[in-house]
Amino acid sequence: QVRLVESGGGLVQAGGSLRLSCTASGINFRLYAMNWYRQAAGEQRELVASISSAGDTNYSDSAKGRFTISRNNVWNRVNLEMNSLKPEDTAVYYCGTRHRGLDYWGQGTRVTVSS
Repeated sequence: QVRLVESGGGLVQAGGSLRLSCTASGINFRLYAMNWYRQAAGEQRELVASISSAGDTNYSDSAKGRFTISRNNVWNRVNLEMNSLKPEDTAVYYCGTRHRGLDYWGQGTRVTVSS
């Protein structure tokens, strides 16, 4: 079955950096687009960054210029490098993918940015 496990969240001061990782299993990882989402308290989950199987990337406006998504097809891992973090980046971050018409997410990793 598809399993996604995120790590790397934590508490950081505004202006700081964090690197999130997500390890996938149960899929032929190199063939799948992978996404990072986030959900702040009381808000809907939003797409932050995507990377296609070919390595093409897309970012939300809030992430552009500060976040970098990358993938490692040897380790079945997708990363999100987050720089210049702001308090409004505080959220639970999830990696996700779509497999056979269904969306899958991991359990999430919490990022808290203090001002």
